[in-house]
Amino acid sequence: MSWNLRDRAAPLLRFGGTLAFRLTAWYVLAGLGLVVFVSACLYFVLVAELEKSTDLFLADKQHVIRTMLRERPDDWDALREEIELESAARRYQQFYIRLLDERSAPLLTTPGMAEQLDLSQLTAQTQSHSERTIRMRGRTGRQFSVTGAMAPVGANGVQSDTVQIAIDISQQEQLLALYRRRFLVILLGTLAIFPLAGYQIARHGIRPVREMAMTARHISSTNLRERIRAEGYPVELASLASTFNKMLDRLEDSFERISRFSADIAHDLRTPVNNIRGEAEVALARARTIDEYREVLDSCLEETVRLSKLISDLLFLARAESPLTHLRRERVDVTELLGGVQEYYEASAADAGISLTTLSAAQPVIADLDRGLMQRAVSNLVSNAVAHTPPGGSVVLEANSDTAMICIQVSDTGVGIPPESLPRVFDRFFRVDTSRAQTSGGTGLGLAIVQSIMLLHGGDVQIASQLGQGTRVTLHMPLSVER
Repeated sequence: MSWNLRDRAAPLLRFGGTLAFRLTAWYVLAGLGLVVFVSACLYFVLVAELEKSTDLFLADKQHVIRTMLRERPDDWDALREEIELESAARRYQQFYIRLLDERSAPLLTTPGMAEQLDLSQLTAQTQSHSERTIRMRGRTGRQFSVTGAMAPVGANGVQSDTVQIAIDISQQEQLLALYRRRFLVILLGTLAIFPLAGYQIARHGIRPVREMAMTARHISSTNLRERIRAEGYPVELASLASTFNKMLDRLEDSFERISRFSADIAHDLRTPVNNIRGEAEVALARARTIDEYREVLDSCLEETVRLSKLISDLLFLARAESPLTHLRRERVDVTELLGGVQEYYEASAADAGISLTTLSAAQPVIADLDRGLMQRAVSNLVSNAVAHTPPGGSVVLEANSDTAMICIQVSDTGVGIPPESLPRVFDRFFRVDTSRAQTSGGTGLGLAIVQSIMLLHGGDVQIASQLGQGTRVTLHMPLSVER
């Protein structure tokens, strides 16, 4: 039985966790809060206006009676008409007036006042709250607003009478009660309408989110060409869709690069292994002389060295992309570092008939670098430059700096790079001339390693080249880092 209850309650629990339900709940709460706030404000304004109207009426009657007692104290006909007759002419909101002398003896009283009010209580209330309007319940349960004040008699004001005024406010109470009942009806109607309207608004509002989710479900590692159409979406969701599409573009590019990388690495690892296997099988096919065996071993050793270098380069790139990789920075004289690289490659450059020089900067170039990594980056550039420069050409190394950045350039007068190949030269295993790279032992990882080293140093690498005129590679990086 408990499992059946859980199964039945599961859809409700799932619905309670949806964005549409939460938006609907907030819409309902906000709508109810607004209705309650506006209705309460209108109610209190109505109460204040009714009380103000009653107070003004009582103050006006007091003023009239006081004026008559001060200016025409002997005109009892006018006083009687004002006190005894005027109230009888009103059909709604009856009022009552009583005039007392100095000994609290009644002089004039509106007919029926004694039946509506406890006069002794009225006298006690008005004496304790003189000149103020107070509320008092009548004999029949009706509510009255009452007030009392002293009224000087005659121009000299030697004698003062007491004026007591009461006005029936039961109709006002009925009006406020009717307002409260109608407000309750409106609130109940709001409770019925707001959830439905809020849910429809929420469903319409999250429609783009559902469409984005449907598109995302169709995306997989084999289908990265799906994109979200952001036309007609709100600005915020259109921006999200654009960001999502850009992320898919990057993922698609990354998957394509990984696919090419996997194919290239399989090919580059298979070639030396097949060469070693083939040479070993040929050597073992029949008995050979020691010199022939030595030649086979030399060839196998050459292939293993090439294979070892390829594996080493791949391991370096993997470590360089790890977020845990740390540089061993030290103060390095960059001109001296370039001189060391020049000295290392000078012999091979001379054998190839190439001039290799380092230009001295106007002032020493000192930077916080990882010496070993920077030597490797510059060595890769010089090695490429020497390999692709014909005899009689030149390779020039140069370093300079400003207040914040260091710039290292390696320029050659070699064969150059075709314009269509320039955007891909930093891709792993990419070779402009594959046949020449195979004969020279190149793996197509040199420039990728240079780019990784620059990224580790917080810099970048740029390349410019023209066919038949040469290539210039420029390294940019900060002079120092915050410690």
